[in-house]
Amino acid sequence: MEKKTEKLENFKTAIGSTIKSLSNSENIEISFGKQIVRSEKTTVRLPEIEEINNKINYEQIRALADSESLKIRFSSFKTFKSFEPEGNISKKLYKIAEQIRYEKLGADRFKGVKNNIQQYYQERVNSLDLKSSEDKIVESFESYLRNKFFESKNSKELEKKLKTFKKDLDNKFKGKIKELHDLTQNQAQYNALISTLISEMSLDDNFNEEDKKDEENNDKKPNDTKNEEQHADKKDEINQEMSIESGVPDLDNQTTESDQDVEEVEIEDKSKSELRKKIKKNLGDVKYKTYTEEFDEVIKAEDLENEDELIRLRKNLDQQLLQLKNFISKLANKLQRKLLAKQNRSWNFDLEEGLLDTSKLPRIVMDPFNSLSFKKEKDIEFKDTLVTILIDNSGSMRGKPISVAAICADILARTLERCSVKVEILGFTTKHWKGGSSREKWMKNDKPNLPGRLNDLRHIIYKSADTPWRQAKKNMGLMLKEGLLKENIDGEALKWAYNKMSRRKEERKILMVISDGAPVDDSTLSTNTSDYLEANLKTVVKWIENKSEIELLAIGIGHDVTRYYKQAIKITDVQDLGDVMINQLTDLFVENKRKTLH
Repeated sequence: MEKKTEKLENFKTAIGSTIKSLSNSENIEISFGKQIVRSEKTTVRLPEIEEINNKINYEQIRALADSESLKIRFSSFKTFKSFEPEGNISKKLYKIAEQIRYEKLGADRFKGVKNNIQQYYQERVNSLDLKSSEDKIVESFESYLRNKFFESKNSKELEKKLKTFKKDLDNKFKGKIKELHDLTQNQAQYNALISTLISEMSLDDNFNEEDKKDEENNDKKPNDTKNEEQHADKKDEINQEMSIESGVPDLDNQTTESDQDVEEVEIEDKSKSELRKKIKKNLGDVKYKTYTEEFDEVIKAEDLENEDELIRLRKNLDQQLLQLKNFISKLANKLQRKLLAKQNRSWNFDLEEGLLDTSKLPRIVMDPFNSLSFKKEKDIEFKDTLVTILIDNSGSMRGKPISVAAICADILARTLERCSVKVEILGFTTKHWKGGSSREKWMKNDKPNLPGRLNDLRHIIYKSADTPWRQAKKNMGLMLKEGLLKENIDGEALKWAYNKMSRRKEERKILMVISDGAPVDDSTLSTNTSDYLEANLKTVVKWIENKSEIELLAIGIGHDVTRYYKQAIKITDVQDLGDVMINQLTDLFVENKRKTLH
């Protein structure tokens, strides 16, 4: 008996070592059965091992341990929750898809892991007794994906039960499997795509209707209800076995910098790099596409016009500035006073650690039993801040709106620079009216349906974050140039601004958008759905607001933009723009109205 117990404990120890090795994390606690664990470490809970010689039990433990290890190593809980769809069934399918992703990553690297997981799955799935529609949907989905990722095969009897659902899955996932394969190392992009595909299936809506019918039938069939309840209980047990419990709510915290071989480091670095690229390119919108990016450009203002013309345009802007000089100066001074007041050094005194407070030393001399006193400088919340002003350079902004926007951006850049706040001024438009080179290419290629964005983007850098205002001031006048202002594709402009900001090292980042309404591009809207650009803008805004640390606010000139942005203000008179811009920034800095990340 003692030998059996010893053998069992040795096996548990081996399992624990395997988990720590596969997960690349030492900070893990392993528990078996219903054992209570109160640890700050991440806890992997496995079923109790009844008998070491029980092959099924042995293989089950090995497979579950491998799966949980790969989950810790390759899956971020934060990213997983970011793209989780609504609805009970959708959430189950989404969880299965993510599990297959990280198991696939492990299987590609470790042959033994692949065999363990495959064997366990085959044993489990071939012994299933599927009765409810929900179970059939869930198991069909898992079976379908595992077949595509691992080439798993089911029994003929089970295949018959799953046949109906598999046809639907084939239709839904046609052409998407290869894309999912390619995205296995990029969790965010993989999760975003699979979440979209699952949501489009509308399974929960359909199931709710079936559920109502089932409830009516269940009143007549009490025995069937008991059977379903028992089956549900069994399924819950399986799910509990596969669950991972943690004393730390965010699984990102369990990532360690333990020693890894060179190959692993390269893979993880590549994965992170690719993840960033994918996120930044799409920002959660996997439906939006561009026909071509060949003719797009990001250009500095000074490269669009010669020096003499820029100076002439700047003088024109200065003349308009004279009319608003007193008004804008008052506002700028108001902002500067508040910021500088906050920026003055202030201290917390009578602390137990920090810098020695020399002003309190005389009392130590007078009475040696007095303790030393320390002080710390208070944090300045906006000390390390970047403000990006993104201005709509569309044709509808022509005239007074663009003049006031340019003047206000100019004044803000000058004012914030004095307060050691970095300022970036960007503009967005298109190179041509009605499509330009992109449309020409589309027409040459026989005009395929729904081509996506069909114009040549022009994104302009008027002032970069690291360029002093004096060097960039002449660029502001370019906004007054005839023929510069054309169409506006706001969603992609926001992506561009976000990408630029995300590469910066500042701790706090504020993005202010100035626009006069909805995105408009005739070429794109005439070849796609009427809300194509608007839907993309809403998706991008939602992603930035909810899943990034960038604070986003918008000012709508003559139009209500609150339908796009949570934090937005409408102004009817462009004369109010300066007041609104400066007051909004003052509120942000002084009151620190940080958004809450979900």
